[in-house]
Amino acid sequence: MRIFTLESLSYYDGTGGRPAYIAYNGYVYDVSEVWIDGDHHSHRAGSDFTQLMSDAPHGGGILQFFPVVGVLAG
Repeated sequence: MRIFTLESLSYYDGTGGRPAYIAYNGYVYDVSEVWIDGDHHSHRAGSDFTQLMSDAPHGGGILQFFPVVGVLAG
């Protein structure tokens, strides 16, 4: 499984034809299918959403529907 740092994850921001990846609880998910151009309700892909998900109306459980593409280092 691929290992991402926060720096390498930031490349996958969903812009310029790149995939949209986000991290949550140490796993990296490909959310490109629904995060058009890397945006979801004013949040940008390419970062760790572990803290933000606690405030989301759907919580982190929604990520079970997206492929895991790696793990977040650290």
